[in-house]
Amino acid sequence: MTAAAALPMNGAMTPVFFYHLERQPLESVLPKLLNTSLERGWRVVVQTGSEERSEAIAAQLWAHDEDSFLPHGTKADGFPDLQPIWITAVEENPNNANIRFFVDGAPVGDIAGLTRAVILFDGNDSEAVEAARAGWKRFKSAGHEVSYWQQDEQGRWQNRAAAGN
Repeated sequence: MTAAAALPMNGAMTPVFFYHLERQPLESVLPKLLNTSLERGWRVVVQTGSEERSEAIAAQLWAHDEDSFLPHGTKADGFPDLQPIWITAVEENPNNANIRFFVDGAPVGDIAGLTRAVILFDGNDSEAVEAARAGWKRFKSAGHEVSYWQQDEQGRWQNRAAAGN
């Protein structure tokens, strides 16, 4: 993760949400967050750690729920500007996304201009937890509003810590 202290177009710092995955894997959590983002009218980029992982997540989204569909694409599909959800392994925003999800330890680059940046990390991976802690400190010290989300026993997401400007 790299610090990004630039101001978004609206003059405010991009809020950064940290999701600590302990009770459910990424494959269960990400589709719900993507669906919520689309319901809010946002366009999305999901940045992964590798092209192979991008394709695996794309394939998983096709099969995640037979009663719903999350419109998405990857480099292999092309036409990024037409995709409400773009899945990539590189820092790009070809679909003019409002929100960016960073998964699998993907490096956090420039987040200026986003409505929100979301970092999902595996609570069972000590390196991922340490990277998230370092990211929290870095973004907080740069002036971003940061929040830490963790699931309770019923599976509901709770904001366990928030630090504003």
